[in-house]
Amino acid sequence: MNYEKKCVWSILFRLCHWGFALSIVFLVVTGFYIHDPWTNTWIEGGSTFPMANLRYFHFLAGFVFTASVLARIYLYLFGNKQERVLDAAPVTTGNVKNLFSTMTYYVYATDCYEKRLGHNVLAGLTYLLTYVVAAAQLVSGFFMLYPESTAWQSWGYPLFGSQQQARFVHHLIMWYFLLFVVIHIYLVVWNDVRSPQGLISSIFNGYKFKPKNDSSAKA
Repeated sequence: MNYEKKCVWSILFRLCHWGFALSIVFLVVTGFYIHDPWTNTWIEGGSTFPMANLRYFHFLAGFVFTASVLARIYLYLFGNKQERVLDAAPVTTGNVKNLFSTMTYYVYATDCYEKRLGHNVLAGLTYLLTYVVAAAQLVSGFFMLYPESTAWQSWGYPLFGSQQQARFVHHLIMWYFLLFVVIHIYLVVWNDVRSPQGLISSIFNGYKFKPKNDSSAKA
């Protein structure tokens, strides 16, 4: 079978993806340390300050995380066809059908699967939820980072109440991202093995493949 190459993901989308992914790694590692330091407390009073350094890297990763979320919101509104929110939202008959067919495909109830250049609707909804959760995470983070800012406090207090409550929510949301990463990697590899569309390589080079006679994968 002959395949044709289609450009699916823009450079900004790929940068957004990897910025989001790598910042989560740094945020989780440094966040665990901030929550429960595992170094000897005598080190803090010596020549090095691991808590201060890891907090600094946590904040840097937080700004990368924020930039990635803002870039994805922009692409949801102004990206190419595959990157916009309506491409994977269940607001059309075709998208609703794709949502249920994807569910049955994932549980091995059927071998029929609509190949799409962009995200399937189930994945698209999951990513949309993840960015909503990410927005809550960054608001709680900036609420704690800038306690002197009336702007962030006006956002934070109605949503979280006290700083301690925001810290608890911030830590709780982290576990959502850990669970999301595990499921995401599993399903990406699973889909790449079962379908020769080049799913994994597409997040590096931006291209996917579809059969030339396949009308279901719309450009």
